[in-house]
Amino acid sequence: MAVVTMKQLLESGVHFGHQAKRWNPKMAKYIFTERNGIHVIDLHKSLKKIEEAYEVVREIAAQGGTVLFVGTKKQAQEAMKDQAERSGMYYVNNRWLGGMLTNFETIKGRIARLKELDRMDKDGTLDTAYTKKEAANLRKELEKLSKNLAGIQDMPRIPDALFVVDVKKEALAVAEADHLGIPVIAMIDTNVDPDLITYPIPANDDAIRSVKLMSTLVANAIIEGKQGAEEKVVDETTEVTEEVAENGAAE
Repeated sequence: MAVVTMKQLLESGVHFGHQAKRWNPKMAKYIFTERNGIHVIDLHKSLKKIEEAYEVVREIAAQGGTVLFVGTKKQAQEAMKDQAERSGMYYVNNRWLGGMLTNFETIKGRIARLKELDRMDKDGTLDTAYTKKEAANLRKELEKLSKNLAGIQDMPRIPDALFVVDVKKEALAVAEADHLGIPVIAMIDTNVDPDLITYPIPANDDAIRSVKLMSTLVANAIIEGKQGAEEKVVDETTEVTEEVAENGAAE
């Protein structure tokens, strides 16, 4: 069964690119035609790239790996959070902080601060141990940290892959991943350089429906990979149990 249909891609507006005058020539191989000054993405090629990326993500999840969803533009924020949480993964949907990957140890310190302030807020410490002004300032700090770090507060280590919505907007995230050799799966619109991405998916990265569809597919791949890993563990456990039972009977 196909992971997505051509009809779904069309209905979600995946094929609509940017204005032709804003194109990146390296995207020529993924462009079908130009209509009214707008480039139209070749969905047959998109479909092939989607299936390729799906398999990569599924395998990462099956091996117990993690994927970080990255999309801070307004059209992507909700989908990043929803699909990362649905698949038990992590997300950045407000602002990419420099060093989130390349200086993760420092980021973990900020996460520890977030958790400490959150605990103090929930158990009432902020109201009992501080003045109203101090408590208000600490809550502002908590809100800011939560906006930027809530999606990765339980991420134990740097991820095994990134899923990125807007390559231009998330250039810093892509650069950090490249520096560390972390593969990047990304939606690439007609105005970007596909060579920057490990597993590019030619797709409209501005339409909410397009972003939602792509992020849903990535989440589906993760869930499928995890289920496959669980089934494999069950099968192996059953085999060991049966072997022990047979040996016991033989004795």
